Amino acid sequence: MEKDPSQNQRNLRRLLMSVQASYGRLNLLIAICDNWKYRDELISSYEKELADKGTSCHRVRIDRQQPSLKQCLQNLVSQEPDLISVDKLAIVTVLGADELLGIRLNEPKSAQEKFFFSAQWTREGLREFTFPIVIWLTPAIATSLAQQAPDFWSWRGGVFEFSQPIYYLNLQQKGLENISAGGDINVQIIQTIEPHPKSLAVIDSLKQQINELQTQETDSSLLASLYNSLGEAYKDAIRYTEAEASYCQALELREQKLGTDHPDVAASLSNLAALYYLQGKYGEAEPLYLRSLEIWERQLGADHPNVAQSLNNLAELYRAQGKYSEAKPLFLRSLDIKERQLGADHPDVATSLNNLAELYRSQGKYSEAEPHYLRSLEIRERQLGANHPDVANSLNNLAELYRAQGKYNEAEPFYLRAIQILEKVLGSEHPNTVTVRQNYEIMYKDTKAI
Repeated sequence: MEKDPSQNQRNLRRLLMSVQASYGRLNLLIAICDNWKYRDELISSYEKELADKGTSCHRVRIDRQQPSLKQCLQNLVSQEPDLISVDKLAIVTVLGADELLGIRLNEPKSAQEKFFFSAQWTREGLREFTFPIVIWLTPAIATSLAQQAPDFWSWRGGVFEFSQPIYYLNLQQKGLENISAGGDINVQIIQTIEPHPKSLAVIDSLKQQINELQTQETDSSLLASLYNSLGEAYKDAIRYTEAEASYCQALELREQKLGTDHPDVAASLSNLAALYYLQGKYGEAEPLYLRSLEIWERQLGADHPNVAQSLNNLAELYRAQGKYSEAKPLFLRSLDIKERQLGADHPDVATSLNNLAELYRSQGKYSEAEPHYLRSLEIRERQLGANHPDVANSLNNLAELYRAQGKYNEAEPFYLRAIQILEKVLGSEHPNTVTVRQNYEIMYKDTKAI
């Protein structure tokens, strides 16, 4: 799918127009996005735009125990009865459908299958809800919904696809969880990746959109989102000074329009902190991460996934400085939130397990690291497939753990499988592929020296 930020912004405006055209009546709008962080950014953008114009914005999440869209909406209406008034300007955003497990777990149907079945056979029962509904799905879940609930799907008032921007994709590849380099001392490295060939085009497109929006609607809440996207694009192009300026502009606009205690402000603070972390400016990153965490805890609750991610980021910052005793409780709390909110078999849980294992390995606590690495690998293989880059990451990290203990026979097959996956998926010259190959070569030289 082409990652064109201008197309994403056009789809966002189409979504806004569809919502505004359907106040007072049911309208099922399907929004598709393959990155939950970008999805949340888009939701915040359109909710702010609509709220500024008097629309009441609500979010609901599909219940895993009773995965019914109708029941979810009925629960909301019981709390907000005026939502069904035809004169009410309201929108409901539905989340959680992509988090339902497809595994049956000794039940006749999985939670995902129950959701599809409910959607197919309760369409008429949705007529009582006189407001536009935006249901967010991943591409895979959207395809399954169209196949397994075709009657429901035919009722849709529009489908709006949002491609994961280039800067999110490269951020995942560089990320806070990286392929580890070999050597006697375990060092978490940030790979220096050459700017994506489309980076300049992305930057120019975003700057043009900002200029056009400033001319047409100087007070638009989308400006902050565009400046944030521009900051990500500059960071992707390794132009950190310009990235910092764009992030600061987004933060300033959000504080002016939303106040200093809004979740979008927390997101801007986190983005700016991540930029400083990337440059090794740990002293500048820490207070921003701390303030971001405080806002999310107050506004979203102590058990929200954003809080878990914020805890993880702060823990990574402390680990990078060797502050292991400060990092460990944050990693543990982040893992606990994810397991309770997302389920024990979610890929984000695998990431937390990996990060906690990395902490133990950094301390030389190999016996404590191993079970966390193994569980992370198992989850990733089940949820992402045997040839996913994150599986290769887990294989490499396990190999590094065994190499550090001199268990070369156990390490070798993990290295070889990781290299095979990365060469197939990313190519033989990708930095992650090169790093794992170098790790294997270091181990091979160690075995020859014995």
